[in-house]
Amino acid sequence: MSEQAFKYDMMVEEALRGVVRKALRQAGAHGLPGNHHFYITFKTRHPEVDVPVYLTEKYPDEMTIVLQYQFWDLEVREENFEVMLSFNDKRERLFIPFAALTGFADPSVKFGLQFQSAAEESPGLQTDDFGPQVEIEDPDAENDGETPKGSGEVVSLDQFRKKQ
Repeated sequence: MSEQAFKYDMMVEEALRGVVRKALRQAGAHGLPGNHHFYITFKTRHPEVDVPVYLTEKYPDEMTIVLQYQFWDLEVREENFEVMLSFNDKRERLFIPFAALTGFADPSVKFGLQFQSAAEESPGLQTDDFGPQVEIEDPDAENDGETPKGSGEVVSLDQFRKKQ
């Protein structure tokens, strides 16, 4: 029998990414009901992320996208998803592996997840001392479907977790 310990932390990370995968699959198949909307934060320098160069230049470490009213062609696979979003009135395709995720939130139901192992799984990526954070902007503010801008407030996803 092997002397290697079980890597429960990585098992939990994988299971939590499965929650995101399932939520995205439901959104792709049926749309987002009611006020549901997703903030998805990911490492732009993850080796498998494929986003337009100008977005990587603008967001060299992390980027948060919002899936709410205007997203198209959401395709969810086991290891990644892709979606079309509008940036400056131009539709762009984003390809994001689940391993690149650092955060996921659905503020309408105060649900959020943080992923700690993205930096460990991807060489050259690091999270700051406070862990992954998400930039959240007022959803009523006009941003033409863009990623939330610097005027948003940086908050921990802990505020979206249900209190017991």
